[in-house]
Amino acid sequence: MPERRVRGLRDLMRVQTRGADHEVAPEHSMDPRSKEIDAPAQQSVIDNAVYVDGRRADTPPSLAEAVAALRMRPGSMAWIGLYRPSDGEILKVAEEFGLHELAVEDAIVAHQRPKADRYGDTLFLVLRAAQYLDSPEKVEFGELHVFVGPDFVLTVRHSEAPDLSKVRRRMENDPHLLRQGPQAVLYAILDAVVDGYAPVVAGLQKDIDEIEVQVFGGDPAAPRRIYALSREVIEFQRATRPLLDMLTGLIAGSPKYGVDEELQRYLRDVADHAITVVERVDNFRQMLQDILIVNSTLVSQAQNEEMKNVTQASYAQSEEVKKISSWAAILFAPTLVGTIYGMNFTHMPELAWVYGYPFAVALMGAVCGTLYLVFKRRNWL
Repeated sequence: MPERRVRGLRDLMRVQTRGADHEVAPEHSMDPRSKEIDAPAQQSVIDNAVYVDGRRADTPPSLAEAVAALRMRPGSMAWIGLYRPSDGEILKVAEEFGLHELAVEDAIVAHQRPKADRYGDTLFLVLRAAQYLDSPEKVEFGELHVFVGPDFVLTVRHSEAPDLSKVRRRMENDPHLLRQGPQAVLYAILDAVVDGYAPVVAGLQKDIDEIEVQVFGGDPAAPRRIYALSREVIEFQRATRPLLDMLTGLIAGSPKYGVDEELQRYLRDVADHAITVVERVDNFRQMLQDILIVNSTLVSQAQNEEMKNVTQASYAQSEEVKKISSWAAILFAPTLVGTIYGMNFTHMPELAWVYGYPFAVALMGAVCGTLYLVFKRRNWL
């Protein structure tokens, strides 16, 4: 490894461990040919194997011994899997295999976008795996870093998915494919990640079908679920779309880096599956937007219907008030006349008039009739 890169990794390790309870080990303990490896590092190594001619030739107990076995066997390949390693463990592995400090920094920081970067003869990939959890009905995303060198494959998992043990068993059961080296392992990992998207697509489709039932059933919780599912679909898009671009780039660069024709066909098959996933996810996003519009329309219709009912009730109440007011005004006329002539005064000429009573009754009838006709013409009665 170039001295500048070694110094860069050591500086990065000092920054990462600054303020921790323990100190950085002395520089001599990080010798690439060191036979010692800390116990925590051993715990993070899920599997550590050296393959010769497509078959497992050695399972070294430590990382340093794996590197030594790799150097002693020309044409061999090391495949090392790390699960949630510490920063120091990643830096030790980086020194053993001469990994570029920028790729190492990405592996330490994690939470990277899916991408593929080439540093010299080492290819570094960041993949986003996904799995659908039936019980909470949600998508869980994981991050996988893959370093592919001329004679080694190093995987760094920060989550449960994907299960690379199945990938390793599959490859070990196919020595012909594994014989093609690190590029074949990379193909198998990409294939496993893309295949892992299929249950997620099925789960999202089921959720969308359920949401459609909720929306047309008037479930008030539907908008919240639409929003949550939309966020999952967007996150899924961020995982699948860059992976498709990554596969396209790998296929385009295969002739340049001497990738076997058979592997190129396999990669194209993985890319075809990725295209299907990307198209389905794009459709999901459009479907959710349409469902959201339909839900908004249905909610607006329900609100309009409710407003219509309120308006009709208010109108009916207003009509009743008109009728009551009209009859009250009609009945007020005879009451007024009767009240006037019912007053106990001595000097009221009409009381002594022969036609006083008929006049009062006629006046009451005339006023009531006039008011009735007026209210009737105005549709108050």
